[in-house]
Amino acid sequence: MTSSQTPPQKITKSHVDRLSTPATGQAFVRDTDLKGFAVRVTSSGAKSFILEKRIDGKVKRLTLGRYPELTVEQARKEAHKLLGHIAVGRNPAAEKKQEALQGTTLKQAFDDFIKTRKNLKERTLYDYRRLMTVAFVNWQDKAITSISKDMVAKQHRNIGAERGEAYANLAMRFLRALFNFAIAQYEDGSGNAILRENSVIRLTQTRAWYRVDRRQTVIKPHQLAPWYQAVISLKQDVIPKHSALVADYLLFLLFTGLRRQEAATLKWSDIDLNERSFTLTNTKNREPLTLPLTDYVYDLLQNRKVEASSEYVFAGEGKAGYLIEPRRQVQKVIELSGVSFTLHDLRRTFITIAESIDISAYALKRLVNHKMANDVTAGYIVSDVERLRKPMEQITAQLLQYFKINEEKKILSFPIINNT
Repeated sequence: MTSSQTPPQKITKSHVDRLSTPATGQAFVRDTDLKGFAVRVTSSGAKSFILEKRIDGKVKRLTLGRYPELTVEQARKEAHKLLGHIAVGRNPAAEKKQEALQGTTLKQAFDDFIKTRKNLKERTLYDYRRLMTVAFVNWQDKAITSISKDMVAKQHRNIGAERGEAYANLAMRFLRALFNFAIAQYEDGSGNAILRENSVIRLTQTRAWYRVDRRQTVIKPHQLAPWYQAVISLKQDVIPKHSALVADYLLFLLFTGLRRQEAATLKWSDIDLNERSFTLTNTKNREPLTLPLTDYVYDLLQNRKVEASSEYVFAGEGKAGYLIEPRRQVQKVIELSGVSFTLHDLRRTFITIAESIDISAYALKRLVNHKMANDVTAGYIVSDVERLRKPMEQITAQLLQYFKINEEKKILSFPIINNT
């Protein structure tokens, strides 16, 4: 930005009123009575008072306020006050920055957190934003420095009572991460963090975290037949196109052991039907994974491709383009089969069945893309697609065996699903 200088003169109201607007950049008029005191005029016509003074070896330009909100006399008085502060060793610029940082709100810290953490996954971003608008909706405008340990403990209890203990723990783990970011991000002029301690530490110090046992539910072998029949009956829904897609999605999850988001975001470009394999590029541990297609899954995808009208294998009707959790269809399957399950239960079922038929631990961990960080031997084993094909086929064969209805091979009867 260009700037121009005019001869120094005593700054008065009448003189400020007569100042002309520069064509570009900004112009400065310095006062003859008070050294460092000046008026700045920008090309937009805005006028403001400034004070220029050497502080800690560098010339600093401090903005006093805009004219006419601040009068000439008020600005001159403020300049005198700041000069006095500087004379006794204070740094008004640093103090102003410190004051602004002290007022950083939870919402501002979250926005900076999101800008800094550029590689957060879309689902993670969604979950974080949801927590901000649900768990901390009344805290968004609070200064992070004002959120005390007592407030954290009380909020943890309130969330636990209203939304469940697991959700309360999740919310506080997120808040802990946000505070840790703020401690590293916001420093005063001396390089000290404005947030000296993470208030969520109170939950650890008092052992107030809720004890939430990790969910271990699976679909048991004797439940797989009715579950399968209920899923297949989705294809008889009055909205066959979408419900048939959900049926294939559920089966794909069970037969591959994928996480729901990995399967939902799978694109046709990720699938090689000629090589009978598919590749996950956006995994939880950020390591790409190529897996074999069993005959069953290959046939499922071949049939699905005939009706494909999207880049996603399991296309959705929303803005994302891919299938979001199909709660209505999942509930229908639960009602018809009497088997309560979640989408992640299908992954646990895949793993449980694999273990029951003694699939190699190394092969299984590779199939479900689990890291073996503490296993030195695993680092020397290369599990390529063809080596994984046999264990994948074995798991599929076991699932298909469980799908048999009974010894007499009678077919279960399920009512037609409708939208009511």
